[in-house]
Amino acid sequence: MKLVKSTGLIILILSTLSAASQNNYEIQVYASQTQAIHSTMFELHSNYTFDGSTQIVDGVLPSNHSLHETLEITTGITPVFEIGAYLFTNYTSGYGYQVVGTHIRPRVMAPASWGIPFGLSLSLEFGYQKPAYSNDTWSLEIRPILDKQWNKLYVSINPTFGISLKSQYNSSVPTFEPNVKISYAIFTNAAFGIEYYGDMGPVTQFDQASQQNHAIFIAYDLLNNPKWEFNVGAGFGLTPTTDPFVFKIIVGRKVKWK
Repeated sequence: MKLVKSTGLIILILSTLSAASQNNYEIQVYASQTQAIHSTMFELHSNYTFDGSTQIVDGVLPSNHSLHETLEITTGITPVFEIGAYLFTNYTSGYGYQVVGTHIRPRVMAPASWGIPFGLSLSLEFGYQKPAYSNDTWSLEIRPILDKQWNKLYVSINPTFGISLKSQYNSSVPTFEPNVKISYAIFTNAAFGIEYYGDMGPVTQFDQASQQNHAIFIAYDLLNNPKWEFNVGAGFGLTPTTDPFVFKIIVGRKVKWK
């Protein structure tokens, strides 16, 4: 009986390891276009977890009723190269407000002269998060971005790979974290669509389906505005280890400095 109980406890711990992280800081499927040269985009990502994890797992705080606020500043360096910087903050009921960490993100885009029939760019994101908010204190994200616009229909695919550079529990084997966006311009300045966010586990052996993270967001986007960006969405978790309900808002302001 003790062996059965111990085995059950081990399985429970293993099944919750993938949830031992508050990841709702930047919920966004990237477009391939880099920031225009001589301009900067200031973005505020606000995400609130209405229904999430309620237990501390491996020292990581629960996500239930957590407000994640991320300041992102992206500057166009050349016509095909940009650099973005992030400041992550968190407020969790009972634990107060904290600055969680920072990331930096260079991104390069395939120039139009290459004649590729779709948008293509590559983003690399590197940085630190406090261990109370993520098992992976130092991490690297490799995000290829492919997108295409067909009249009013837009599709973007981000086959992302996350690599733990320093962690007490996770190995450095890349994890596969695909993101997909499909939207349709209902009006001239408004599009509605679906965004998908996943984490399937290590590329050498994906997690069991119940241990993977999969979420679908119903989203609205402001279109054709040269100064402002606006995205809002309601997200629903599809597996036991995914936060069941998250609401997000992204507000951005573009500034031309030359």
